[in-house]
Amino acid sequence: MPELSPADLLALDRAHVWHPYGPMPGRVEPLVVESASGVRLRLAQPVEGQSELIDGMASWWSAVHGYNHPELNAAARGQLDRMSHVMFGGLTHEPAVRLASLLVEITPEPLRHVFLSDSGSVAVEVAAKMCLQYWRSLGRPEKRRLLTWRGGYHGDTWTPMSVCDPDGGMHELWSGVLPRQIFAGAPPAAYEETYAESLRTLIARHAKELAAVIVEPVVQGAGGMRFHSPEYLRVLREACDTHGVLLVFDEIATGFGRTGTLFAAEQAGVSPDVMCLGKALTGGYLSMAATLCTSRVADGISRGEVPVLAHGPTFMGNPLASAVARASIELLLGQDWEGEVKRIGTGLRDGLAEAASLPGVAEVRVLGAIGVVQLDHEVDMAAATRAAVREGVWLRPFRDLVYTMPPYVTGDDDVARICRAVTAAAREG
Repeated sequence: MPELSPADLLALDRAHVWHPYGPMPGRVEPLVVESASGVRLRLAQPVEGQSELIDGMASWWSAVHGYNHPELNAAARGQLDRMSHVMFGGLTHEPAVRLASLLVEITPEPLRHVFLSDSGSVAVEVAAKMCLQYWRSLGRPEKRRLLTWRGGYHGDTWTPMSVCDPDGGMHELWSGVLPRQIFAGAPPAAYEETYAESLRTLIARHAKELAAVIVEPVVQGAGGMRFHSPEYLRVLREACDTHGVLLVFDEIATGFGRTGTLFAAEQAGVSPDVMCLGKALTGGYLSMAATLCTSRVADGISRGEVPVLAHGPTFMGNPLASAVARASIELLLGQDWEGEVKRIGTGLRDGLAEAASLPGVAEVRVLGAIGVVQLDHEVDMAAATRAAVREGVWLRPFRDLVYTMPPYVTGDDDVARICRAVTAAAREG
């Protein structure tokens, strides 16, 4: 195939490529990335005077080690020379076994069993299926609904869409078609006993039909980048135990250190019955996710009329992704990731302080390596993106938010530059 110019690529992209959350053809021309290294994306042609951009998004929160990392490259190349893929049905291999064992080792007890899949949404689908099948196996098929709180986001496939915020969320279009789940109000930032009591009451009222409660612990991601007190997780754990309901934590966005602890659940000192992981699992190299569960859940399913979890993605346990995921986790744990996340958080607090006084800014909040500027109006994404690019930074604002979740290897000067870009985007968006 002949070499394509950036103009050729954009023309073909517009004709054939459907981008996330966009129309076909697209209305906004994407930037063409030629290569990436460290925390920088190199563009095929300059935009707003910039030939490279600091990635303030870590590729939707996954590239925690940045790009083109020598240790992750080596893990990928080494595994590629052995085998890139083999079916997981009836076969197993060292990369998947080692990865699953490592995940069990680092996640909260008593999570003991790992189902590997290829995306976060599928991990949530599997979690829901585990919970529903658990109760069916125990002779309680009426326990088939899920409870969550408003403001959440769990993915774009069918069951995850049903537990995303039903009003004003990305999946409102499907509200009359999706399974009807049970919603509590959005969790307040600080602990409020009245809200905690409302959670207890709602779980008690619906316990006979509830298979599980599913929430994003401490941080609600794409639903609005809201933070809430870890104490609510303890309330959920106690209420679920009292009323015989399973508890699922979706740590796809919060896992692997983003909130300041390795897993957000640690801030509450509780463990779920099922946990979903993804995004940073492979350091942003390959698509992979995991659903972990306790022996209680696994044994319950295995004792049922259908004693198997009938789910098996083609690329389940992919050796290449498994090898890179293990290398990414070992790389993370082998360094002072807590110190790096704390350093970035300090830089975000200092750098975003100015944004709080801007007209149109409702709130500035920082937790771990997450910085959020919330506006009092819908962001003009095109204008906000241009403003960030002029500062040499890639951001992806949405709804009323301009936010950043940079790679953990982002240096102090680059964190400061990201903050200037977030501020500029909030000012012009």
